[in-house]
Amino acid sequence: MTLPAFATCDLCDAHEGDTSGAFRVLPPAWREFGSGQPFAGPVHSVRAPEDNSRVREAVHSPGQGRVLVIDGGASLRRALVGGNLAVTAANNGWAGIVVNGCVRDARELREAGIPIRALALVPLRTEKRGEGQAGVPVQIQGVWVRPGDWLYADEDGMVVADRALH
Repeated sequence: MTLPAFATCDLCDAHEGDTSGAFRVLPPAWREFGSGQPFAGPVHSVRAPEDNSRVREAVHSPGQGRVLVIDGGASLRRALVGGNLAVTAANNGWAGIVVNGCVRDARELREAGIPIRALALVPLRTEKRGEGQAGVPVQIQGVWVRPGDWLYADEDGMVVADRALH
């Protein structure tokens, strides 16, 4: 899926009067760990409480240009995405990954060819307990993100809208 050029600053300017909640801005808590490219697409959400079982299932499915938004509860204890999952996501057509939590394998993430935003790095992987939920509304740094919302990310930040803005 090829998207037209966008700038999150321009999107914010165009929607500054929106009080409906249809347009939201994610707080500036994120670091780039992947390719560093801008990305956008419809959201597929996963709730992953220090268990990346649902994340693994998601990246092994066709991404179809979607953005994988992972709610790890902002935990800094375990990494929800590492190099192997990032490569799988890139190979399966995911547009980008946003992790409200940690990632690991910094060099492998940079080389995987997919943009990844997360809070921090931690070397400890998750336990696999089969927990979590996919396709549910998640609250990321105080902002609701729902399946089917559109997420736009560039060097200035990330915004979420209830529909495509292009």
